[in-house]
Amino acid sequence: MIELRNITKRFGAHTVLNGLNLRFDAGSITAVLGPNGSGKTTLMKTILGLVRPDKGEVLFAGENVVGTSEYRKGVGYMPQIARFQDNLTARELVQMIRDVRENPSATREDELCERFHLTEHLDKPLHTLSGGTRQKVNAVLAFMFQPPILMLDEPTAGLDPISASSFKDVILSERNEGRTIVLTSHIMSEVQELADTIVFLLEGRVVFHGAATELLGRTGEKTLERAIARLLQESSSQRENTMRDNVIQETAQ
Repeated sequence: MIELRNITKRFGAHTVLNGLNLRFDAGSITAVLGPNGSGKTTLMKTILGLVRPDKGEVLFAGENVVGTSEYRKGVGYMPQIARFQDNLTARELVQMIRDVRENPSATREDELCERFHLTEHLDKPLHTLSGGTRQKVNAVLAFMFQPPILMLDEPTAGLDPISASSFKDVILSERNEGRTIVLTSHIMSEVQELADTIVFLLEGRVVFHGAATELLGRTGEKTLERAIARLLQESSSQRENTMRDNVIQETAQ
């Protein structure tokens, strides 16, 4: 389980995360959604320890891990765009990641390579692989150590429908094994299929936290895509009303 307590992060004068309190439970899939600039990437990087919050705690199994690194061994990260040395083959990259780990536990790269139909591509340099095939390599690296926590940033980006379907089956299987899974996605049908919980961010604040069915019921929409659009419209109207009220109060003073 991961818990964020009062997480605040600023870059200069811009507040990117504003007092977030969230919990990501074991055996669940949470989709973190929001428009560009809403704080999704900073939230993911804060959990990963790549960004240090100005205020607040990140709890991993009940312990505050801000400023530490050992806990990262229990986190599998699949970035949207991974950057590795292009002259390496996929097999060499997998072996390099194994070597970096000290006393790695049992790994499952062979099973995953077969599942993702990667075996025939293992000895090809990364720069010769298609974007979808490179994404499969990223998936193997994220899942191979069977970490208790998985952070997946747009995990099916670039995958063909068959590969995407197979990969979603793997994600659901990992959830059923008790993993804590946090993902981002712009594909609302994918979110509706996978996510137990949705966290919607806007300007660094949580404007919705709950199940997809709850959001559909709240907005009266039939699809998640339309429900998210309605949520954005409502939030925009609330901000405009707040700004107007503030101007009226300042004028009255």
